Amino acid sequence: MSVGMALLLAVVAICVVVFLIERVKLNPFLSLFIASVLLGFAAGMPATKVVTSFESGAGEVLGQIASVIALGTMLGKMLEVSGGADRIAMTVVSLAGARRLDWAMMLIGLLVGLSVFFTVGFVILVPLAFSIARQTKMPVLHVALPVTAALSVVQGYMPPHPGTMFAVAAYHADVGRLIWLGMVVSVPVAIIAGPLYTRFIVPRLPADAGAAVAGQHERDVPRDPAALPGFGITLFTILAPMVLMLAGSAVRFMGPMADGWGSALRFVGDANVGLALAALLSFWTLGLRRGLSKEKILACSNECLGPLASLLLMIGAGGGFGAELMDSGISDAIARAAVDMHVPLLLLSWGLAAGMRVAVGSATVAMSTTAGIVAPIMAHAHGVSPELLVLATGAGAVMFGPMNDSGFWQVRDTLGLSVTQTVWTWSVIETLIGIAGLGMCLILAWCGL
Repeated sequence: MSVGMALLLAVVAICVVVFLIERVKLNPFLSLFIASVLLGFAAGMPATKVVTSFESGAGEVLGQIASVIALGTMLGKMLEVSGGADRIAMTVVSLAGARRLDWAMMLIGLLVGLSVFFTVGFVILVPLAFSIARQTKMPVLHVALPVTAALSVVQGYMPPHPGTMFAVAAYHADVGRLIWLGMVVSVPVAIIAGPLYTRFIVPRLPADAGAAVAGQHERDVPRDPAALPGFGITLFTILAPMVLMLAGSAVRFMGPMADGWGSALRFVGDANVGLALAALLSFWTLGLRRGLSKEKILACSNECLGPLASLLLMIGAGGGFGAELMDSGISDAIARAAVDMHVPLLLLSWGLAAGMRVAVGSATVAMSTTAGIVAPIMAHAHGVSPELLVLATGAGAVMFGPMNDSGFWQVRDTLGLSVTQTVWTWSVIETLIGIAGLGMCLILAWCGL
């Protein structure tokens, strides 16, 4: 297949996905499935191969990350129902003081965001931020924007969030190394998009921006500390899966020293095992130990899995779309062209993800579609860190914060902003996260990491 034809088919397929999602208003899973089938037929694949290719791609991706996402969701649910997020917020704010409140809220967003999706973290923490703003007499946006930025940073860069785990599977990245590099990237990016930009933009917005709806969403922190889990045990529970995955990854640097117990560390450091152990730990530390019944914990576990159905189907369809690109020969043709033109793979993945973000709105769809296109190109590239490629894809996938992203309207409605004010806050924050993240990836690549 010629490079021109391959590029044409790939572009048309992506346009079909965008058209079906945005104009026809089809579910993303169905849109990706239809585009994948049409792509296979257009590329000349036999009818039976078109279907089996999609099935194998979807099955391979879901086999690697479905349980990770489900277990991470259970852990996040326990953090929510136990009041663990409230405890972290109360402790960090009391330690930081009013002068560093924006920095404290950024730290809270980074910690809580490790265990919950952006939407859940936003629902939990922003009403809490309203209460803190009232108690400290600070502008609402001065408190709310840093935590919003931090939640978005973690969603784009750190496992076990869905888009990140999809890219990990597609690029065959090492989860432990990704966590280390993700922390190196996330902290400075969160500082730039959080406290620093907040201090720049809040004085330039109306003094009452966000104040009108604060009372509607405000949630008082429980006065009785005994009603909440301890800060230490909550933090330990949140960080447990990260520590296990880092330990499993570190074994490969220990050489013969790890022969005796290295296999055990590698086992518990697997993303599935580490998150399963962390979820079980949370049932005790944030559940049974706090007086929740076994029936209540079971109900929470079942309840949080229901909303995952659509997300997992969408991720599986992204894997099927990527398999269709590979089996049809389109990816190989594009890969050869990219290698011949010497397009830096980090820039290519970032640009594709940013384009998809503008087109479809969803960061998860942008990340999964981009990973399906870029993953085969990695086979022809040399010296590219798969972990940095995950981070660059995530940086592109959060770019712009467009109006077709549900997060745009969630932020606007919850913070009580006008559309223009939402652009100057949420959209600029997302753009800063994307650009700063790419810059950090390029610096790390230049340093040979």
